[in-house]
Amino acid sequence: MSFDFTENYDVIVIGAGHAGCEAALAAARLGLRAAVFTISLDGIANMPCNPSIGGTAKGHLVREIDALGGEMGRAADATFLQSRMLNRGKGPAVHSLRVQADRVKYHIYMKQVLEQCSGLRIKQDEIAAVLFEGGTVCGVRTRLGTEYGAKAVIIASGTYLNGRIHVGAVSYESGPDSVLPAKFLSDSLREAGVVLRRFKTGTPARVHRRSIDFDLLERQDGDEDITPFSFANKEKLTNKVSCYVAYTNAETHKVILDNIHLSPMYSGQIEGVGPRYCPSIEDKIKRFSDKPRHQLFIEPMGLDTDEYYLQGMSSSLPEWVQLKFLRTIKGLERVEIMRNAYAIEYDCCDPTQLLATLEFKDIPGLYGAGQFNGTSGYEEAAAQGLVAGINAALKIKGEPPLVLDRASSYIGTLIDDLVTKGCSDPYRMMTSRSEYRLLLRQDNADLRLTPEGHRIGLISDDRYDALCEKRRLIEAETERISRINLGPAAELNAYLESVGTEPLTTGIKLVQLLRRPQVTYDGLAPFDPERPELDRDVREQVELSVKYEGYIKIQLEQVEAMRALESKALPADTDYTQLRGLRLEAAEKLNKIRPLSVGQASRISGVNPADVNVLLIWLAGKGGNTAQGG
Repeated sequence: MSFDFTENYDVIVIGAGHAGCEAALAAARLGLRAAVFTISLDGIANMPCNPSIGGTAKGHLVREIDALGGEMGRAADATFLQSRMLNRGKGPAVHSLRVQADRVKYHIYMKQVLEQCSGLRIKQDEIAAVLFEGGTVCGVRTRLGTEYGAKAVIIASGTYLNGRIHVGAVSYESGPDSVLPAKFLSDSLREAGVVLRRFKTGTPARVHRRSIDFDLLERQDGDEDITPFSFANKEKLTNKVSCYVAYTNAETHKVILDNIHLSPMYSGQIEGVGPRYCPSIEDKIKRFSDKPRHQLFIEPMGLDTDEYYLQGMSSSLPEWVQLKFLRTIKGLERVEIMRNAYAIEYDCCDPTQLLATLEFKDIPGLYGAGQFNGTSGYEEAAAQGLVAGINAALKIKGEPPLVLDRASSYIGTLIDDLVTKGCSDPYRMMTSRSEYRLLLRQDNADLRLTPEGHRIGLISDDRYDALCEKRRLIEAETERISRINLGPAAELNAYLESVGTEPLTTGIKLVQLLRRPQVTYDGLAPFDPERPELDRDVREQVELSVKYEGYIKIQLEQVEAMRALESKALPADTDYTQLRGLRLEAAEKLNKIRPLSVGQASRISGVNPADVNVLLIWLAGKGGNTAQGG
């Protein structure tokens, strides 16, 4: 079949949400001719749900995106309203940055970044079909019938693909925020062999500021000493707003339960599978009936609007029910709804069809990213978009792909979970998903990933040189404190007793003293006259590397064992039903996923340790081989 291409591009991105923006920017910044198509230019980098970036585990993703050369962290720093480091009372592995962002300003910032990116074209149009030649992607066709050539196409369709909104018994075709849905692309993808399914998500009501009694709410202020998302940001940031906390009560729950039959989730009207870890308020009350109350956060949408977002109150109940149950909550007795809550169903793919590069296994040149791959959340989407954009560009340039393993990053964990295990409901990143989370802290994302970003070409020489200097300072200071001796002294012992640890009776290395849980690097400053002036992030890395040295060593040994299995490649054309000793379930799962290595095979649901041993024995009989690209 021949096509009449109006223009030709290297990479075309379908969708300009958080995944699409990162994908398009990555491809263009790597020197390719790229285009991003969106149904509405006003929807670029839109936040149809919570106007925030980061959160538990999600903050890790944003800092990793930044470390690789992505844009989300810089955008969040430029448009934040309030910043908080979550989980400070727990260990450093779960510390996670979260900012409340100005929704409109975030959109404007990212739109301008796309507009000013050399080599990137932005087009408002709906893509109706992906075009193929000889089974390989060659372009796209718009709803208006215009055809554009491309060597790679990245689908980042978010919740637009056959989107349908539900509010009570009312249901209609729509994307988020009443934007038009993408109605035609699904059929084109099915024809190409993409397996699609229906997922569902939802969003709470937005309410008017004047209708909230803030005096009756708990105020939640941001951190005084703010950590930026971007490692390159050295500016001092200040909070601009406060957020607030409220609680449901028995009356709230009664209103919801009395009207639960009106929810499309319970009437059978919604077919899609909803998010397990971000349920609607009606789901919370049904699933956690023993809880007397549920928390909700009341957060501003921006500095130039009176809209407030009610985090934790997603619902698809009729609007009159929404108003009735909201008015039972202390502080919201006179609340005015500006935008009602709704649920939205949409088409997405089964991510086990993808390689770790996010290219479809059986459709060369076609990539998936974001909610199209079955995830939820802006941060998960942006991480995938960045990886898909990088890998589409690298493939076109004839360079090795970027494949991040589970020990390298939360991004690697996210993608490995998707392509190896799949997901039965919208996937959300959590710190518990990473078995190497002490190594993958958000504070060291630059040390882990910026060299990779520089190698690829998304990190400048200046930024890479600054990282190398930071690493040198960390190593030099760690070595210095390993040589410094501190003897018992009245002032030092007074400090030690004040923080709840034993005073000194004999001399001790400063590094040994720092290993005590109660002692901090900065707390020892008055007793260390030779201590150099160091930036906060350098001091933080010195302290953490010393305090957790033993645990880090154990995790590094686990990583070594994992990577030993990853190095044992499995031939792509293996028919696992022909391997003697494999259980039938394991053979079926292996044939479906087609893992690249024994390591990946070991993480497939339905493949047990005995099956892994069969694979190892079989490989040994073949002479063994080594996996490429992790």
